[in-house]
Amino acid sequence: MEFKDNEAIYLQIAAFVCDQILMGKWPADQKIPSVRDMAVELEVNPNTVMRSYEFLQGLEIIYNKRGLGLFVATDGFVKVKAYRKESFVRQNLPELFKNMYLLDISIKEISEQYTQFQNNQAAITPKHNQDENK
Repeated sequence: MEFKDNEAIYLQIAAFVCDQILMGKWPADQKIPSVRDMAVELEVNPNTVMRSYEFLQGLEIIYNKRGLGLFVATDGFVKVKAYRKESFVRQNLPELFKNMYLLDISIKEISEQYTQFQNNQAAITPKHNQDENK
């Protein structure tokens, strides 16, 4: 994983964990890598991974089973989607709208591009994932 300079590393690790959950690689109630294992895999300080995991526990996306490790919450998938959607609406949409205004891009143009994107995704995404993404 390559880290970006414009965002805290612990948040990028949290985003990586969320990606694994959204992609179905880490399903509900599955054990996730330990702090130490994740730190070795990502070549970061274990304290940074711990901060990421504490952040995700605060959002109730993962939970700790004493003596067993950390696990994806039963409703982790739903919580990740809700968190990501809220973040997108709060952070990304205002920037998108600003650029649309400055570049004189209409909602219709965006809609056409989004339809094209959906068609491309449908060609490469298995059916069960498409249903979850609606």
